[in-house]
Amino acid sequence: MHSRTGLHVRTFIPGEDAELPAVLLVHGFGSDGRRDWVDTGIAEALAGTGRVVLVPDLPGHGESPAPSTPGEAGAPTLAAALATVVDEAGAKGFDAVGYSLGARLVWALPEAAPGRVGRTVLGGLSPAEPFEAVDVPALHRAVTEGAEPADPFTAAIAGMVRAHGDRAAGLARCVEGLRATPFAPRSWTGATPPVLVVGEDDVMTRGIERVAGLVDGAELRTVPGDHHGALTGAAFRRTVLDVLAG
Repeated sequence: MHSRTGLHVRTFIPGEDAELPAVLLVHGFGSDGRRDWVDTGIAEALAGTGRVVLVPDLPGHGESPAPSTPGEAGAPTLAAALATVVDEAGAKGFDAVGYSLGARLVWALPEAAPGRVGRTVLGGLSPAEPFEAVDVPALHRAVTEGAEPADPFTAAIAGMVRAHGDRAAGLARCVEGLRATPFAPRSWTGATPPVLVVGEDDVMTRGIERVAGLVDGAELRTVPGDHHGALTGAAFRRTVLDVLAG
């Protein structure tokens, strides 16, 4: 189904309602809800605990339409859209799990949905804004004209984006929108401290201790794997289930 925000949302309904909060699962950049949460077995495992599980695709990803402007892909706008997804499901309080970009957006959810966010797992979170170093004009030229960016990092992002074929232009607008609203964590406004989970070989999360140190009571856990392997590994799935079980 599609939310009124335009986001495509997969909803998992438990066989038996355990009267627990719904869970929102937010995927990473260049991925989608199916790959991050359905194929890994996490959505089904959470539904098996008696929870309603909401798995949206972010703009330009999966089955959701591309943003028409970069502003539609800014972090505050995306966080507000995710809060609307929960509203439309009829959930008041909810727990949330995000990976990579999804973790960054979950960090913003307590402000978008004040007083409603319960337990949270932030997986694969980069302590800095990964898109801040992207040369956005060069990225757009790479997508629309095939011009190779001179900057190696922008070239790498362009390669990732172009691998999505006709969705590349929308993903480039996502990069521009996220770059304009960079992740700069200063405080956590949620009622419950987050649990941060990183892969032991994930170079994208180096320095995450600084983010964990911003929040009294925040917990940092390490699981096997690099940025991709940590998400797909059994240890991450067990950690999510353990944290949300309380």
